[in-house]
Amino acid sequence: MLKYYRGTEQDMKVLFTAFQAGFVDYMVKLDLTEEQFAAHFFGQEGNALEHSFVALYGGEAVGIILGGIKEYEGIRTMRCGALAIRPDLRGQGVSKELFRLHHQEAVEQGCRQLYLEVIKGNERAIAFYNHVGYQQLYDLAYYTLADVSGLMTLPHMDESGRDRPSIVQINNEQFIEAVQGREYFHMNWQNDLDYISRSNKYVYYGAMMNGKLVAVMAITRQGRISLLVVDKNERGHGVAQLLLNNAIHELALTRLQISFSNNAGVHGFLQHLRFQKDPIQQYEMYRFI
Repeated sequence: MLKYYRGTEQDMKVLFTAFQAGFVDYMVKLDLTEEQFAAHFFGQEGNALEHSFVALYGGEAVGIILGGIKEYEGIRTMRCGALAIRPDLRGQGVSKELFRLHHQEAVEQGCRQLYLEVIKGNERAIAFYNHVGYQQLYDLAYYTLADVSGLMTLPHMDESGRDRPSIVQINNEQFIEAVQGREYFHMNWQNDLDYISRSNKYVYYGAMMNGKLVAVMAITRQGRISLLVVDKNERGHGVAQLLLNNAIHELALTRLQISFSNNAGVHGFLQHLRFQKDPIQQYEMYRFI
């Protein structure tokens, strides 16, 4: 008999077992230990035990939905951090019931929208989310520069007499203040300021001109860029490349990775630097409450 429990009613081992069972045939291999699962999904990802649910069948963990709540783009939002069902029990209503509990929890917590990311090509999952009322609003693309040697030299500043910015390391508070002070643009959940601030993996750089930050970047020590923001008047002058160049040298990076949603300007910039678009892409989907 299937029974459903809130995450706080079971220990982490049960949740991890359900996660492993549900993702055993996932198109992206998720090779995590229980400790890594707990640290990642209930740390930086922002899920909470009290907003998550697990399904047990005959005492065995067979399905899970993870939920996290925060103010996202100014709206109280419940995100589905994962929804997974053991393969032999799919199509038997487990995901429907887990989602019902997820939606009910969002309503009770005063959320105004539901949000999730799903891999493009995962048609079964996309069909389910469409069926329960989600809409695809953004495309989330991933890019990789496997060889950074072309960025190892300083870029040419394209206007004669133009001052070259000085690149400095800044702290998280300076980074957040700089990003919040610029024009609005969409940041997906796994690149937004809250997500970045939950981690100690980031190094922050700023481009300084005349005592003012004109560009900032958050990048991990492994070369994953979460945010790279340049003032409108400074774009196209080599400032972003200066930030990248500095990070490559200071962090001894050999490759760079970045993801972003629906931004033609960033796409053109990355193409110019010979980044390659990764095969894996995602949709950002919303359901409004």
